[in-house]
Amino acid sequence: MSYVASRDTIVQEHIDPLLKLGATHAAVMPFGFIRSLDHPKLMYNTDRQWYGETYGGVENYVQELHKNNIAVMIKPQIWVWRGEFTGDMLMKNDADWKELESSYEDFILLYVKLAEENHVELFCIGTELYNFVYTRPAFWEQLIKKVRKVYSGKLTYAENWDKVDKFPFWDELDYIGVDAYFPVAESKTPTVAEARKGWTPHKSMLKSLSRKHDKPILFTEFGYRSVDFAGKEPWQSFRQDGGTNLEAQANLIEALFDEFWDETWFAGGFVWKWHHDHLNAGGELNNRFTPQNKPVETYLRMRYKDTLVP
Repeated sequence: MSYVASRDTIVQEHIDPLLKLGATHAAVMPFGFIRSLDHPKLMYNTDRQWYGETYGGVENYVQELHKNNIAVMIKPQIWVWRGEFTGDMLMKNDADWKELESSYEDFILLYVKLAEENHVELFCIGTELYNFVYTRPAFWEQLIKKVRKVYSGKLTYAENWDKVDKFPFWDELDYIGVDAYFPVAESKTPTVAEARKGWTPHKSMLKSLSRKHDKPILFTEFGYRSVDFAGKEPWQSFRQDGGTNLEAQANLIEALFDEFWDETWFAGGFVWKWHHDHLNAGGELNNRFTPQNKPVETYLRMRYKDTLVP
């Protein structure tokens, strides 16, 4: 599960619902903030952030999850003001690129150090940063080397679904990371069969990519909102009132599990997203991504408890 940051510390009662679900892995996500798509200064680990997004919060989450034998992926992410897409970041000149690189490297190495000290199993060096990667490949090549010198765990990078076959450094990492919001169905309430058919071209591409690099595919994020047409543009996250469609969400998740979970080249994935206050999260009137207190949570519990995750 992708474990959402909270304003305060988490304790055992916040972990128990994950254990009841049967989850074995959780993603913990520190955040950095940038003012605009062309602004080079990354701000992070400040007292203006929610606790769970900061160094102290991440360490708290990791330690509590580890106490319960839940493995962790630390997945640092950038939020651009107004929610603009991070893959579109593009600096104005070389000086700005260098400032961004310095700031981003410090951000990553701070949490890599935390990951190594706390024996974190998996670290994600970036999330959906297409322009940054393809404009400044030399920076990313040396960053991976610096991270390897500090961190002894497994490494991945989370690329957006439509750019995953273009990332140039899969051979240097341990998993091919995909934020798997692939369009798979046009219907208002897609059936499992329709969604499975919609996966055909995407699954073929992912299988070929895995074979090309001899690396397993990891869904660094996957999930669907509980709304009409949830399989058409699964990446959409804008808020809307009402209009829940719990059946669409459940069918789409079931189709994904049916297509991928038993494939030998598939390592697993992190559902987007899980809130610490389980009793007050999600519910049948909630149309967001979380599966909590919805029919899809029951399905996930069945699949997680019946499947040995590698």
